[in-house]
Amino acid sequence: MLKKHPKGLLIAFFANMGERFGFYTMMGILVYYLMAKYGMSGTEAGKIYSGFYGAIYGLALVGGIIADRTKNFKGVIGVGLITMLAGYIFMAVPGLNLTFTIGALAVIALGNGLFKGNLQAVVGQLYDDPKYSHLRDSAFSIFYMGINIGALFAPTVASSTINWFIKKEGFIRNDELPSLIHQFQDKTLESTSQLQSIADNMMGSHVDLTQFCNDYLTAYSSAFNWAFGVAGGMMIFSFIIYMVFKHKLPDVQVKTTENGEVAEMSKEETKQRLIALFLVFATVIFFWMAFHQNGLTMTMFAKDFTVQEVGPGTYLVFNIWSLLTIVAGILSLRSIIINRNDLKNQLVSIAVLIASCIGIYLFYINNDLVNAFSPELFQHFNPTMIVFLTPIIVGYFAWLNKRGKEPSAPRKIGYGMLITAIGFAILLIGSLHLGTLADAQANTEHARVGTGWLIGTYFTLTIAELFLSPMGLSFVSKVSPPKYQGIMQGAWLGATAVGNLLLGVGSYMYDKFEIWQVWAVFIVLCLIAASFIFSIMKKIERFE
Repeated sequence: MLKKHPKGLLIAFFANMGERFGFYTMMGILVYYLMAKYGMSGTEAGKIYSGFYGAIYGLALVGGIIADRTKNFKGVIGVGLITMLAGYIFMAVPGLNLTFTIGALAVIALGNGLFKGNLQAVVGQLYDDPKYSHLRDSAFSIFYMGINIGALFAPTVASSTINWFIKKEGFIRNDELPSLIHQFQDKTLESTSQLQSIADNMMGSHVDLTQFCNDYLTAYSSAFNWAFGVAGGMMIFSFIIYMVFKHKLPDVQVKTTENGEVAEMSKEETKQRLIALFLVFATVIFFWMAFHQNGLTMTMFAKDFTVQEVGPGTYLVFNIWSLLTIVAGILSLRSIIINRNDLKNQLVSIAVLIASCIGIYLFYINNDLVNAFSPELFQHFNPTMIVFLTPIIVGYFAWLNKRGKEPSAPRKIGYGMLITAIGFAILLIGSLHLGTLADAQANTEHARVGTGWLIGTYFTLTIAELFLSPMGLSFVSKVSPPKYQGIMQGAWLGATAVGNLLLGVGSYMYDKFEIWQVWAVFIVLCLIAASFIFSIMKKIERFE
């Protein structure tokens, strides 16, 4: 896929790996950390979560303004990487109060704002060269796949780090304990029998509950600090890659007149382009509001309503290594099918397929009949599916392009909104008999659903994301007036920020409504947004 692309594309997505690793680490465990460390409800944690993700993307507009004014995109990107690293170091410090934690999240968000949109602008500049311009859409799909390689391993590394530290401190991880402990400490727990039973079974004897609760909660929350520290280590890797190879990325050039002023389109053309961009931005607000529930209400759903133990076959997809073996086998099968006339590729693909089948079998026979897993492991499905699905979707669009039938970037965005609605419809069907969160909390033996409902939703939402997000980046880089390249990439991320600021609506509904009703609201919002963008399609497609 990279044969015809400039080398700078590879450098850009390697530099972004650390940011994605930190992003998915935060997305997978932040809500759990806030609830366990500070005794927050889902609604309270959701407010901080949505504020953090809103700031991450909203500050990209500030980063774009700074880069446009200084004309030093690469310098601003470097400062952003250092700032994010500092934030993760702060998050790794155990025992600090909520104010300090919010401050550390703010530092990470600021660094991301300086980094993310400006790196995307630089990638867009690579394809302003007429030699590469026809590859712009596929380039942003590849860039999007590449940066998610870091996200592939974040949930597994975070989960392994948390479990290791809790075990090192002499405990067993139990995600229901922090809530019970906070109720015990606040003297709101009606009966201590369940808590006492868990403590006695874990420690092997009758234990003092007060001491046990203090020690367990300290160990549990400190384990999350260790996971944040690991995310910071990956930021160091990205910073080194960027500083060593940034010379392969272009210095953003802005056309100027003989007087040194920025050469710009006519005011009318600029106005029309900005209107088209902001119409698209208004649409994607609802996508991100729905999609980023994967780190909030869908994460809560994984803990509260999804089974926590699976058989040996299902566990194959919760072990990142066996999951990647499955992906390698499927991609090799795809290669066998599409490279029928290339004997060398055929032989290599067949060898990979055989090795994958052997590997899957060995993983399977070594799994237990019943396998427990941590709920944050659901977070590795989205990045894994991005890596898996990107070659397929890029190939599909290339096939359509050869036949003159490839849809425009705005039309792909509209299709993405429709696919998002389908994804939440899957989860709605699986939730119809679950009732409310209060019902579940009142009954320790409440109903739980199989993992397939969430996995199916993640699969569908990933397809929607690949139709929408990289295509949006490509559209912005193509349509933005030269004078506003950084600002418009920041505005695209600003639309994401608005959607993220609305995430708390999901956590509020999750605490109050029947669970299926939460997903129904997101289905309706996505259908409204899809209807809107298709209604203005002719207005925005003319800039393609």
